Amino acid sequence: MYGIVNKAIEDLVRENFGDNAWEAIKQRSGVDIDFFLSNEPYDDSVTYKLAQAAAEETGMTLESVLSAFGEWWVLRTSREKYGALLQAGGTTLSSFLRNLPVFHNRIMMIYPKLTPPEFRVSNETEKSIDVHYHSARQGLQAFVRGLLLGIGKLYNQEVSVNLLQTRTEGASHEIYRVSWA
Repeated sequence: MYGIVNKAIEDLVRENFGDNAWEAIKQRSGVDIDFFLSNEPYDDSVTYKLAQAAAEETGMTLESVLSAFGEWWVLRTSREKYGALLQAGGTTLSSFLRNLPVFHNRIMMIYPKLTPPEFRVSNETEKSIDVHYHSARQGLQAFVRGLLLGIGKLYNQEVSVNLLQTRTEGASHEIYRVSWA
């Protein structure tokens, strides 16, 4: 993953738990990197180690850490780094979700070595939409759930996100149902 991801984890920890917590997480994780360069790729294991260490250091579950990070990614990192792209994604929650594939195509212009996930949607109704998540990366279901919750907040829409199918149970990809009132 690119350094922007690891830097966002650092920012989340520092803002919510303080500088000492970040240093403890780095030590616990064994990640000996003083600062992350946003446009440089890092091995995925760095991100996974930081997330696991954050869970252990804060007493949260790994799923809670990943979900919180997903929301943070949308509400803070994406707004700051990709504000114009977010605004171009659509004027409603459902239009933004339908445009997720286009969003990642544009991000690949900024990060040419990016291995992005693929999103598709199906079963769209007036109050829900199913989001299909395809990725070579394992273990990020809670992060994607957090992303979807964050997108709801981005559009001032209270949403519920239910995982309908997952690779951990033998499916080929994850499907989340995003519902709103």
